[in-house]
Amino acid sequence: MNAARLTAAVLAGKTTRLAMRALGSGGTTLPGLVVEQLHGGAAHALAGQLSATTLITGTNGKTTTAAMLARILRADDRVVIHNRSGSNLMRGVTTSLVEAASPLGDLPGRATAVFEADEAALSDIAAAAPPSVAVFTNLMRDQLDRYGEIESIALRWADALGHFPGAATIALNVDDPLIASLEAHWSGDCLRFGIEDSDIPPAPEGEVMDAVWDPMTQDDFRYTRRYFAQLGRWHTDGGAQRPTPQVSADQISPHEDGVAFTLRLPEGEQAVTLPAEGLYSVYNALAAAAAATALGVEPDTIRSALESHEAAFGRQEDLLANGRRVRVLLGKNPSGLNQALRTLQAPGERHHLLVLLNDGIADGEDVSWIWDVDWESQAPHCRSLFVGGDRAADMALRLEYAGLPAPCAEATRDIGEILNRALSYVPEHEQLVILPTYTAMLDVRRRLGRMGASRLWDVA
Repeated sequence: MNAARLTAAVLAGKTTRLAMRALGSGGTTLPGLVVEQLHGGAAHALAGQLSATTLITGTNGKTTTAAMLARILRADDRVVIHNRSGSNLMRGVTTSLVEAASPLGDLPGRATAVFEADEAALSDIAAAAPPSVAVFTNLMRDQLDRYGEIESIALRWADALGHFPGAATIALNVDDPLIASLEAHWSGDCLRFGIEDSDIPPAPEGEVMDAVWDPMTQDDFRYTRRYFAQLGRWHTDGGAQRPTPQVSADQISPHEDGVAFTLRLPEGEQAVTLPAEGLYSVYNALAAAAAATALGVEPDTIRSALESHEAAFGRQEDLLANGRRVRVLLGKNPSGLNQALRTLQAPGERHHLLVLLNDGIADGEDVSWIWDVDWESQAPHCRSLFVGGDRAADMALRLEYAGLPAPCAEATRDIGEILNRALSYVPEHEQLVILPTYTAMLDVRRRLGRMGASRLWDVA
């Protein structure tokens, strides 16, 4: 009876996905919702067939880290099930499992799952798909109207650890003191990752810091060096301090359109040239490497897969549209957007910018966070400016106060209109950089696709 019910639910999910694809929709959430309505335990039943499951959660870097890990595991000749669209609520995970299953509800033999998990959905996803490895990337202020303060998320995660399988391994970014504090709530295996390069420039004075105190002890975090946000070499007056990472990056330096670094793993060192820019990309690579190490992947395989990384959807994604080069840099909170801006501020660089601000549920309806972004540092690096999205007027005002040049066209809610204006303005030999919030990224990326935009390496 249960098998027949699972088969019926899987078939309904697959039919829904096919129908949505035929209608031009991605079909990343509704099929899972249909399956859950028909069989509430479908995801758990399907996940029970997996040989290993990795859950990746945190504010920033989930999608890119998951993409990096999936590539590493495929390079290790593993069958991988991955919610690659970034649909990271329970229904998105269910959709990914249903897509991979046969019509009878059977997954490929010895399949490994890589699921990014929304911060608030981690407990539910872990209950349905118990993790072999759980990766915690960072905790930054994001969608406060939905999540609340980040200290409350840390406490919820600490509680969730009590329900993880005892044989699981957790991988923690110990440069983030809130993430490092989770180890105190875990008695199983733990892999710590972080940056060991003492020559990394410190965060600019006044840059926003999302966590300032330990919610367990109420001690303030103090720093001998802070890289960005609250990530760095930290300690408290109560005696807590950053643990030494087992997976680390050292000798970090820019390299063409990426970054080079020495990757230190428990089994040795690897020189890595990562085709992604910024210190936050190094953190994503470390998170993926830590998870791969926990899953038994050899260091050389980790290195080679990281060096063949391709940008995830809308994350440092380079496209060709209407004869113009376009780069899409998702920015959905102050810390993440500050790091995206840092990749646009090499000496002498000036960019054509299209900034898109929406206030949908997935963006956060409170957009006051834009005042905590260091837009002032971008003013000397802006050649031209276009502004759009549901809250275009708010963003235009913020950028005016930051000293950026006046927009080349009136700010508008119509993303299609402002995209066309920006593409028409930018000379063919130059690049348009798009800085969207999450739902604006989905919108503009869809529009670029309809224009026939191709990733640069597909047309090179």
